[in-house]
Amino acid sequence: MSFAHMRRRAVARMRRPLFREGFRTCLPLSIGISAWGVVAGVAIAKGGISLPLAIMMSVLVSAGSSQLAALPLISSDAPMWVVWATVACVNLRFLVYSFQYRPYFAHLPRSRRVVLSYFMGDTIFGIFLRRYPEPKREPGQVDFFWGAAIINWGCWQAAVITGILAGHAIPQEWGIGFAGTMALLALTCSQLRNRSTWVAAGVAGCAAVAAYALPLRMNIVVAIAAAVAIGVLAHHARKPEAA
Repeated sequence: MSFAHMRRRAVARMRRPLFREGFRTCLPLSIGISAWGVVAGVAIAKGGISLPLAIMMSVLVSAGSSQLAALPLISSDAPMWVVWATVACVNLRFLVYSFQYRPYFAHLPRSRRVVLSYFMGDTIFGIFLRRYPEPKREPGQVDFFWGAAIINWGCWQAAVITGILAGHAIPQEWGIGFAGTMALLALTCSQLRNRSTWVAAGVAGCAAVAAYALPLRMNIVVAIAAAVAIGVLAHHARKPEAA
């Protein structure tokens, strides 16, 4: 497939109504995405990584939470297995996302699904499921996904690279980190739709605080494990009631 053909397909997709709807839906969240991206970029810059490597890390990984979890471990010379285990636990949610997306995109060729998976961010997941709550295939779902993905990925990468370049020049008094945290908190709360998810979120928060003193940010691993365990138990406990 030539570059000209790919360009024509991209332009044609951008003109479709559902692409524009996805773009408009994600646009109001761009402020929070950008704030969180700048925080991640500044953290990467302060982590002692060279500029080219930091930018390459941002583009290739494109996951702020796992980057922020890995950087302190790398800086403290933690064992590599701890770094990998922490990143894997932080990114477990993407495995859940992929299962949730399966009814919508399973019909696509594997190569296209691989490309879509790269853009599968937290914000897009929440937006997409609000737009398509029923797990079934409908026309235009890929267009909607791409519309949201373009604004999400573009704002994120621009903000992270800005944070990397700015480094220590951004004062902590600006409260950018708090703005990014609030954006993620709002997105998380929008996904708490039943008792199981509320219980899991509450347990995760309590476990993370209780285990905060653990070295190497292992409280993240503890929080995820506790949330998964209690969420599964709560989900199974609801089944007899529903029956």
